[in-house]
Amino acid sequence: MGRYVVRRLLQMIPVFIGSTLLIFLMVNVMGDPIAGLCGDKQCDAATSAQLKKEFGLDKPVWQQYLTYMGHVFTGDFGTAFNGQKVTELMATAFPVTIRLTIVAILFEIVIGITLGVITGLRRGRPVDTSVLLLTLVVISVPTFVTGLLLQLLLGVEWGWIKPSVSTDATFGELIVPGLVLASVSLAYVTRLTRTSIAENRRSDYVRTAVAKGLPRQRVIVQHLLRNSLIPVVTFIGTDIGALMGGAIVTERIFNIHGVGYQLYQGILRQNTQTVVGFVTVLVLVFLVANLLVDLLYAVLDPRIRYA
Repeated sequence: MGRYVVRRLLQMIPVFIGSTLLIFLMVNVMGDPIAGLCGDKQCDAATSAQLKKEFGLDKPVWQQYLTYMGHVFTGDFGTAFNGQKVTELMATAFPVTIRLTIVAILFEIVIGITLGVITGLRRGRPVDTSVLLLTLVVISVPTFVTGLLLQLLLGVEWGWIKPSVSTDATFGELIVPGLVLASVSLAYVTRLTRTSIAENRRSDYVRTAVAKGLPRQRVIVQHLLRNSLIPVVTFIGTDIGALMGGAIVTERIFNIHGVGYQLYQGILRQNTQTVVGFVTVLVLVFLVANLLVDLLYAVLDPRIRYA
């Protein structure tokens, strides 16, 4: 196991470098960041040259990337065009989005897996058909429609929640935004769990456990569910980074100042340092989440061993 972890960590290095290089190149072709900094009025040539020199934009792109990566490995993600350190923006944004992601993941695990197990054990029955139709509707409706609808009904019409999340962004305030963020993924988790449960239910090891007279709950939890969760864990693990990076719509609807909000502001203002810095951290989240998912396979299925 230790050798496998070391090998995977070494494999993450070229993936990280390649991903950040692509991000850096894509962000730098979005447009002229100095034009975005100057706003509606065009900067004069002298001011533009001075700003480019100050932010290192007068150098070739490859040299900018090498300089940026050298700073990243020392914990310096650069300075935003407003003079604020990108690390300071991260310190305020990531805790909020992490709390939002935790709420969303809990919804996926608790509701998604529970509904998946129920429908998988009752395949073809009315409850199975109803849940399948409901998940299909959730997948079909865009997230911004779901968010605005819940905000209007629960926040404006019925007054059950605050339409806008406060700057503290406590777990209680993030329940509804977390449900909105997790809605599509929750539907996929439900359908994936249902399919996996229904397929493994016909396996020989399940029939053997039933033939031995084991209690139904033990057969479901220790035998059927453990093996059925492998594809579900894969999806949830990769979904962690997707939820953190894809929270732009949800955070905009509920006025949450998290990672999505900062990415939106960075793209809007063509602030390359902010965008590249935040996306670089999200790449690390993806890589670490994938590694943890691979290690969790051996916990769920003892037959899986890493050399």
